[in-house]
Amino acid sequence: MADAAITTGNNQSPPPTRPGPIRTTGRPSDRAGQPRQSTDFAELSEKIRAAGLLRRRRGYYWTKFWLITAALAALVMLFVRVGDSWWQMVIAGAFAFVFTQAAFLGHDAAHRQVFQSGHWNNWASLVIGNLFVGMSVGWWNNKHNRHHANPNRVGYDPDIDIPVVRPNSFTRLRGRSRAVAWTLDHQSVGFFPFLFFQGILLHIWSFQRLCARTSVPHRSIEIGLILIRLGGFAGLAFLVLTPGRAAAFLGIQLAVFGFHLGAVFAINHMGMPIVPKDLKLDFFRRQVVTGRNIRGGQLTSFTMGGLNYQIEHHLFPSMARPQLRHAAPLVEAFCMQRDVPYTQTGVRAAFRSVAEYIDKIGLGHQDPFECPMIAQRQVGSPVV
Repeated sequence: MADAAITTGNNQSPPPTRPGPIRTTGRPSDRAGQPRQSTDFAELSEKIRAAGLLRRRRGYYWTKFWLITAALAALVMLFVRVGDSWWQMVIAGAFAFVFTQAAFLGHDAAHRQVFQSGHWNNWASLVIGNLFVGMSVGWWNNKHNRHHANPNRVGYDPDIDIPVVRPNSFTRLRGRSRAVAWTLDHQSVGFFPFLFFQGILLHIWSFQRLCARTSVPHRSIEIGLILIRLGGFAGLAFLVLTPGRAAAFLGIQLAVFGFHLGAVFAINHMGMPIVPKDLKLDFFRRQVVTGRNIRGGQLTSFTMGGLNYQIEHHLFPSMARPQLRHAAPLVEAFCMQRDVPYTQTGVRAAFRSVAEYIDKIGLGHQDPFECPMIAQRQVGSPVV
């Protein structure tokens, strides 16, 4: 982990300190018969609950739902009114932004942040994800739940499978020219343009999951809602615009949507420590050391759908989005007491870390940002 990324406040970045040794099961515990590590999260949870940060915020979510619905309706009316014009490319970007906000809302519902009832949360995520965004919630939940259970853990987290060319694949290519060698050694240059294709890939992966011979709850409903969303949106574009402009409109919408959504998820974990497949960390440390918070005010939270508080979200996935910023100071203080690195950076620093990480794994380094705490655990006894 880059030392400069570890901070203890929102505005200052004091010199980092090396985390102390991880307490093992042989150490005294706060509760009789239980190791200290197994009680850390329980103690933090009690603090969070006592502060009232686990209560639902249905008014917030209903307001956001109707604002997103109104924004989409307004954009459709504006789209029809403007007609066949290249100015529609600007409106395509606006559609992409609103679709991304809808995706964040569907993400919150899938994490059961909106309603007390799991049934209502499931249906809310189903409607928002499939009908508003055109993305399969069944596919998303399958992938995202595995990520939350084992973030940045080799062999378990699907989000760390980054498409890079490794040394044994390009040994001969590197010697052909300096340009080829530079490109292969700086693969992050291609990663960020790749994010522009995430929008169309999300739709493709969704259909692959829904058409596979695996069990998918509400398969027919998901397919129907996605077809209404994608067919209706594309049909409207070709009805109002000429074929060339319609294709450009849909391409820009997908590109901006994909980049926005992909960039938000990329900077939350990429470039943070990789947990070896055979190493087990307790839940509290596993979620904290592999996540990165992004500094910023309300605009940052709005743009990132609250996921700038990634550490708090991973510790308490069902916590309502507005509560995350209030939980952050409590979590940070608790991490300092336990000598657990709590990482937060600015957006630019996060992107630099992502780029450096991609370049180094392309050179064959599995974990270029090794966290001292994880390194210490590798030589000690595993903690479940």
